[in-house]
Amino acid sequence: MPPSLLARSAQGATFLILLQIASRALTFIVNQVLLRYLSPQILGVATQLELFSISTLYFSRESIRVALQREQSDEEREEPTKEKSNGQDVQRSSSIQADQRVQEAVDLSYVAIGMGIVLTMIFQWLYIRRADVAVLSTKYLHASLNLYALATVCELLHEPLFAIAQQQMLYGTRASAEMQATLTRCIITCLTTIWASRSGIDLGVLPFAVGQLSYASILIIGYIYRLYHFYQQKGISLLPRTLGPSGGRFPSALVKLAAILYGQSLFKQLLTSGDAYLIAALTNLSSQGAYALASNYGGLLARVLFQPIEESSRSLFARLLPPHTLNTPSERVSREQATTYLTTVLRLYTLLSLLLTTVAPPLTGPLLHILAGPRWTHTEAPAVLAAYCYYIPLLATNGLLEAYVSAIATPSQLRTQSACMVGFSILFAAVGWVILRLYDMGARGLVVVNAVVTVGRISWSWGFVRRDLRERGGSLAIVDLLPTVGSLAVGVAGRSVLEGIGEPGNMGMVYFGKMGCVVGLCGLVILFFERGFFIQCHGMLRPFAASSSK
Repeated sequence: MPPSLLARSAQGATFLILLQIASRALTFIVNQVLLRYLSPQILGVATQLELFSISTLYFSRESIRVALQREQSDEEREEPTKEKSNGQDVQRSSSIQADQRVQEAVDLSYVAIGMGIVLTMIFQWLYIRRADVAVLSTKYLHASLNLYALATVCELLHEPLFAIAQQQMLYGTRASAEMQATLTRCIITCLTTIWASRSGIDLGVLPFAVGQLSYASILIIGYIYRLYHFYQQKGISLLPRTLGPSGGRFPSALVKLAAILYGQSLFKQLLTSGDAYLIAALTNLSSQGAYALASNYGGLLARVLFQPIEESSRSLFARLLPPHTLNTPSERVSREQATTYLTTVLRLYTLLSLLLTTVAPPLTGPLLHILAGPRWTHTEAPAVLAAYCYYIPLLATNGLLEAYVSAIATPSQLRTQSACMVGFSILFAAVGWVILRLYDMGARGLVVVNAVVTVGRISWSWGFVRRDLRERGGSLAIVDLLPTVGSLAVGVAGRSVLEGIGEPGNMGMVYFGKMGCVVGLCGLVILFFERGFFIQCHGMLRPFAASSSK
């Protein structure tokens, strides 16, 4: 595999992680301000509207994005041709073919726009029909829902531009455009809420809707501004157009792959956001607000760190591992690189999981007391957040393994995975109903259900990855992912010390200082015990950093 490609993939992951850190930091700051002005009921309704928008976007575009992500980049496609001949005619032909593939990606993105418009109307109608009286009585609910629907369609309109950036691996363009849009949304939402509160005006969830519409508008403007010269220079049309003498618009293989992935995405979204659907249907607004707060904090690490790694890893695996293995020297090198990358990231996840499951749970109550105020500490939020500390490691591992599967699996293997998703979805719905209705475990029970189903998904993906690597002449062993015995002992000891520091009711500077010292000391000692592994990671990254700096 060309070092430049691996460097670009690493650089892409860095851009996406920085984007998530910056956007989540802004969102986090705004949320801390808004929590002083919002009730759990309003936060619960805002979460429902956000779920409406996220679901529409996911079902409209996710399968098409993943299908396009499996397409090779221009650089990879041009290199083999250039090795055969250095003639200008051949290079010109390769460039034309590369531009045509970008145009195919732009054209296919309009399928997502069309589906999104239809789904927006359907979901909007269903929301009004299914909403309970408490939700419908929220001020400016219908206006807010209409603005969210408009914002969703506007956000879908940038898909042709996103397809260009994704095909050309223009991660910096994506990061800057989304960062400006996120900043605009945060500012407008925060200022509107504060103005309404100080003016004595009850706007309900309208500030969130106005902020979402501003996000979609700035996102389109940002992409157009940054990509205008690129698609003008390449002669790429942002409108769909017929390609070639046959009049075909999309490659049939790409369309079939997108169709398979779309069927899979239906059940994947149910498993990913099923907790939000269940709690919206089976609990009151106060519980929904408490769960939204806890899940936002609990999922912060997953969205900031794990999601960008998952996305960049999917692109990397698709380029490293060809669908048909010939066991050539170059393929063996690529397989070893993919195995090393997968093992290293999973080992890093394991070490992070050690801290999350040992020293993090005792900190959830005090942290919520600081961040959200004392009234939130008397809700379900602290218990849900503590449960999330055990769930996040499973979420991270599942994301990376499923990125491997979606990157290299054949259509028949994807259909097999889809069948398993059906089973997991049925299991999730059944167990979730039992926990919420029969045992009344509340929001914390939903985290338990998510964890159980995620373990099942991990088991299937783990088996797939091991079989695939074995067929390619490689291997993947659990023992290579485990931390040292010393690290495990430090985690257990740190948990015991944190639980014995004192009562959370006496939350003074001394109390938090002690907790901070214990966590910091645990981290340093684990770093010492794992020093050999981190030295190895540093050695792996050096050539990539050198190649990217050239």
